[in-house]
Formats: sequence, C-alpha cells, structure tokens
Amino acid sequence: MNRILFAVLALALSFSVQARGNAESGKAKAGQVCAACHGPDGNKPSALDQPVLAGQYYDYLVRALSDYKAGHRNNPIMKGFAAQLSKQDIEDLAAWFSSQKSSLHDQR
Repeated sequence: MNRILFAVLALALSFSVQARGNAESGKAKAGQVCAACHGPDGNKPSALDQPVLAGQYYDYLVRALSDYKAGHRNNPIMKGFAAQLSKQDIEDLAAWFSSQKSSLHDQR
C-alpha cells in the first residue's frame, strides 16, 4: 500500500514539474519585449543597472516577473512591461532565460 501511495505522489510531483513554460515561446516573447534591455539571450544588458537574465533559476525569474506585475518590486519600466504579461508569458520567459548559458559563470 505504501508503494502505491509513493508512486501516486511521485507521479503527481512529476506533472507539476513539467508544468513549466515553453522555452521556444519564451524566446519569441523575449525578442519582442526583453531583448532591447537584456539582450536576445539575456546576456547583454544595455546598462549597468540591468541584470543578466541568462542562467538564472526558473523559479527566481517567475517570482521576479510576478512581483513586478503585482507591484511588489518597484521599477517603473519593468512594472510596465510585466503588467502586459500573462502567467503563461512569465513561465515561458523564465523557461527561455533559465535555459540559456550565462556569461557570468562557468556552467557544468
């Protein structure tokens, strides 16, 4: 009985992990919205106060964009852009940027 319960729980968790965004959709959206300030792959910010997004954790990016959208983070430019994003857009962008290699550190 414990094995069955464990299998059902493991299966449920695997579905929640797969519910992440679509990186290809995120790439398209990033080209429209994010590339001007962060670069097409998130590695080339146009100013020193703009972060490198490439290689960031998926969950961090989802939280940051959601916080900008909700007004929990205060940056007028990001709030304006994030306000236009759907939850799916946010997940797609996070999938794209988190899948990119960062220029900040070596990735193994």
